[in-house]
Amino acid sequence: MLTSITDGILCCLTGKTDNLVLPLESSKPSDGFEFVEVKPGRVLRVRHIVPERQPLEKQAPGKQRTDVDCNDNDNDPTEEPNKDSDVGTSVHCKRKISVYRDGQLVIENLGDVLHSEILQCQDGDLEPCSTVEVELADYREIASSPDPNPVPLPGPVHTGEQKPAPPPRRRRRKPKRTVLIDSKRVISSCKGTHSDVALFFVHGVGGSLDIWSSQLDFFSRLGYEVIAPDLAGHGASTAPQIAAAYTFYALAEDLRAIFKRYARKRNILIGHSYGVSFCTFLAHEYPDLVHKVVMINGGGPTALEPSLCSIFQLPSCVLHCLSPCLAWSFLKAGFARQGAKEKQLLKQGNAFNVSPFVLRAMMSGQYWPEGDEVYHAELTTPILLVHGMCDKFVPVDEDQRMAEILLFAFLKVIEEGSHMVMMECPDTVNTLLHEFFLWEPDMSKKSSCKADVEKTVSACETLTTLKHHKSVDK
Repeated sequence: MLTSITDGILCCLTGKTDNLVLPLESSKPSDGFEFVEVKPGRVLRVRHIVPERQPLEKQAPGKQRTDVDCNDNDNDPTEEPNKDSDVGTSVHCKRKISVYRDGQLVIENLGDVLHSEILQCQDGDLEPCSTVEVELADYREIASSPDPNPVPLPGPVHTGEQKPAPPPRRRRRKPKRTVLIDSKRVISSCKGTHSDVALFFVHGVGGSLDIWSSQLDFFSRLGYEVIAPDLAGHGASTAPQIAAAYTFYALAEDLRAIFKRYARKRNILIGHSYGVSFCTFLAHEYPDLVHKVVMINGGGPTALEPSLCSIFQLPSCVLHCLSPCLAWSFLKAGFARQGAKEKQLLKQGNAFNVSPFVLRAMMSGQYWPEGDEVYHAELTTPILLVHGMCDKFVPVDEDQRMAEILLFAFLKVIEEGSHMVMMECPDTVNTLLHEFFLWEPDMSKKSSCKADVEKTVSACETLTTLKHHKSVDK
């Protein structure tokens, strides 16, 4: 503690910040670690494990694996799938999203809606047409109702030949913006024996790829190809001493480069906390390449905006003095228990081992206005939401709201887990993720529901409304 305070005072006097992020001794290519230069002087450490049983990718002569471009035809998922992969199930993604001037969001599902219980059945049920009912608007005032033809209230009774006055006709509201989604997606089971499947793991603020150690070892043993990068300034990646290097857009471009380098035809993204936002970005940018997404304690579907009243707005030298307190607070809030096991996990995971400058720049750079509710509602990728019930950073109602807005989302709550649930409960998380990777929609029930299509069409005309709330920091 005293050493930290002394270093903080020297930092204030000299105006320099220490870079606590140094390459690890174990970071050798033989251990599955690679160093990738995403930009000149900007090098990220990546753990890339390719199973030995996996044959080399069949590519044109002269084309290197590192030159994979997400827009190339070699990665086009519409091509004939690999002979050892499943054919998959075609799902109709049709949705209408309307944004009104008062901030009201109306989502109407017109296509297939998936329902599945992960860990209870491998095949999910599919309904031809339905509407997911989420937080309803306040109907106490008629003007707030999205129904253009409300049922009129009974008027006063008149005697004689005079007829009651007709109720005033309301003008139908016009949305400020309307987004239409009408596409088909092929969803298939992704097994470790499939050579066209790759798993990407993205950590959050203060973490490193080491927090995924249990998941990387588990899935690599099952035959999956796994890729896990260190974000800039984290783990063994370089730490530029400029705040602009840690904005959301700068980090997103880093991960885009990593994704384009290692992407296969079917890619699964797994993000934790702040890393969920980058997975959402990639899934939105490359819908044909991102097959499934896992969001672990990522929070609600809100646009990112840094908090102006935060301890992370303090000068870096002050944060350096407070680093022991911050580390203790992270242990207290990030884990359900604070025993010797959790302390050891925190140390082994190299979590919260970043310089104060990087920490401050990361928290101040969380600005992403495009990532609002509409942005998330446009996703057609199946998404598994994993939430630790004891999480003190992200309340469960935020993940519930995320599940309501997303088209194909399944929420699983781990009672004994907290923010670092993948480290606290690795076996439970690994089982959940694996079942989700193997999950495939069951289309056998769709044909039996054809007789009831006309009955369900009326349900599709019911509009689901959401109150657009103020963006919060994840």
